[in-house]
Amino acid sequence: MENRKQTVCFRAVLFCLIAMFLWQPCKVTAKKQTPAAAHGRLAVKGADLVDAKGRKFQLRGVSTHGINWDVGYPYINKEAFQTLRDDWGANAVRLAMYTSEYNGYCSGGNQRELKNQIAKGVQYATELGMYVIIDWHILSDGNPNTHIKEAKQFFDEMSRTYRKQKNVIYEICNEPNGCDWKNIKSYANQIIKTIRKNDKKTIIVVGTPTWSQLGLDGTHNEVADSPIKGYRNIMYALHFYAATHKADLRNKMTAAINKGLPVFVTEYGICDASGNGAIDKKEADRWIQTMDEYGVSYIAWNLSNKQESSSIIKSKQSRTHGKVGVARR
Repeated sequence: MENRKQTVCFRAVLFCLIAMFLWQPCKVTAKKQTPAAAHGRLAVKGADLVDAKGRKFQLRGVSTHGINWDVGYPYINKEAFQTLRDDWGANAVRLAMYTSEYNGYCSGGNQRELKNQIAKGVQYATELGMYVIIDWHILSDGNPNTHIKEAKQFFDEMSRTYRKQKNVIYEICNEPNGCDWKNIKSYANQIIKTIRKNDKKTIIVVGTPTWSQLGLDGTHNEVADSPIKGYRNIMYALHFYAATHKADLRNKMTAAINKGLPVFVTEYGICDASGNGAIDKKEADRWIQTMDEYGVSYIAWNLSNKQESSSIIKSKQSRTHGKVGVARR
């Protein structure tokens, strides 16, 4: 999220967030298969995400807040993920790990413990039959090449560890900013090559210029005009915050899809781009309608009780290791 701040102020309860993006609550019972069991390994076909049977498929889920920020990792637990799956119909969880912020992986954070939390997150999602995105969450570092050495080592380890799993997805650079598509492509090609040495099939999501908004220019879509070549199952991130990003960015997204670019909204909110501003329900509805129309997958930011409007848990809700205290409809 561009210019995400730690500002503390009164936060509206986001009861509508869950209602909008997890549109059909579905209880997973012994008689019903889990999402991963029902749909298997995912792939990219043209501009579409498809399941193991070649049918168009949408991932709809929730991102953690930065796991490097959360002391005690209160939301990486099986009960929390199961609440999202069973009560709200989520089929995916995104594990966001900042690289350069406080306690970030490349800025003094405990790398061993951060990887341990990712391992737990993948384990719980797998046990619940959910898809899981491992997110290399660059933000203030801007250009992903800043920590490319660490990124190569990290994704080499992750892809060796999870090469036999069908539910793991890699997001290799959250929100590139202050650099152009040429620089991002250079980074992406090297990281994709690293992952593909160990895993030939998994979905890899590449961040795009200007905080993953497919580039700065609203008329020229540099990502769609010059996609990464030579690899299968590559998708491209688009992030939006409904009170800031409106019809112009939606039009850019649909134009890119119409050119054949597989777009994945790996992060969105219904507030403004600060993560702590006004909520725009009407624009959020328009985004959801458009993404559903085009079959675009989307992941909501974020699973935490941080006192800001992008959090989906009430700030007064205590941090527990049981079921998450999400606002009910």
